[in-house]
Amino acid sequence: MRSADAGPGRSCPTAYRYPPRSLDRAPELVADTLLVVGGLYGNVEALQEVLAMAAREAGPVAIAFNGDFHWFDAAAADFRSVSEEVARHAAIRGNVETEIAGEDSGAGCGCAYPADVTDAEVARSNEILARLRVTARAFPEARAALAALPMNLVARVGDARVGIVHGDASSLAGWGFAHGALDDPAHSRWLESAFADSRVDVFASSHTCLPALRAFDFGRGAVAVANNGAAGMPNFAGEPFGVVTRVSVRPARDALYGTRVAGAFVDALAVRYDAVAWQRRFLASWPEGSAAHRSYFRRIAEGPAFARERALPKAA
Repeated sequence: MRSADAGPGRSCPTAYRYPPRSLDRAPELVADTLLVVGGLYGNVEALQEVLAMAAREAGPVAIAFNGDFHWFDAAAADFRSVSEEVARHAAIRGNVETEIAGEDSGAGCGCAYPADVTDAEVARSNEILARLRVTARAFPEARAALAALPMNLVARVGDARVGIVHGDASSLAGWGFAHGALDDPAHSRWLESAFADSRVDVFASSHTCLPALRAFDFGRGAVAVANNGAAGMPNFAGEPFGVVTRVSVRPARDALYGTRVAGAFVDALAVRYDAVAWQRRFLASWPEGSAAHRSYFRRIAEGPAFARERALPKAA
């Protein structure tokens, strides 16, 4: 865990933290099919496709936005569109929503970036956040609604308890559900205690911006971490789509990969938004030379240097 005085963009404010046992509670959301949408990043085209995906499901669908649904939507019309649609569904706040809901707290973007992220990248993220906060000031009611959002939710899908978080089991900006951490044997004890204390079967997260689905058995049956990476950006090299997590009592028709936990199907689904329209919208707000363009446009156009195989389920 990064300390609260690590500097803007790298710090993990104490207000971001919660004990895993706080998720040991009755569910706020009950559904047969749940789509967890993390890292929409203000992509209006991806938002439209998520809604279309829900409409194509065979039965009723609950949608939960698990933070960072704002980011690139610096244009007022885009910010309004995202805010109004998210307000119709279950949602938690990510670091982006937490920071734009108020004035500068000294946390910068609130990302709690690890050491392998360069100082230049951190500075650009802080710059993006500052510009987005300017946009948000024109929407005081939306801003108040963001501040009121919880840091986590508990859902029940069939017999499976799902902990919906932005970062990890103990922090809104935690990196404990990054693919590298999930594959680190030294991290296993923390994971085991997080599942035991929370009594959830599946953690659905995003924050780290790269996806991973990992299954574990700590002696009480299969459990899993489903990190969808980003719904609003490509997640794999050369594959121009976002990813969401689907948890359902019914199997998915077109899953990228998946596993089963407590009788529920836990799958990653592709969000095949209109990439051309999205790039046009992005460039209108973030032209070449801007902070977001320098940090993200290559990924938006080509995908990250990350292969789909690295996200696939692995049993520990």
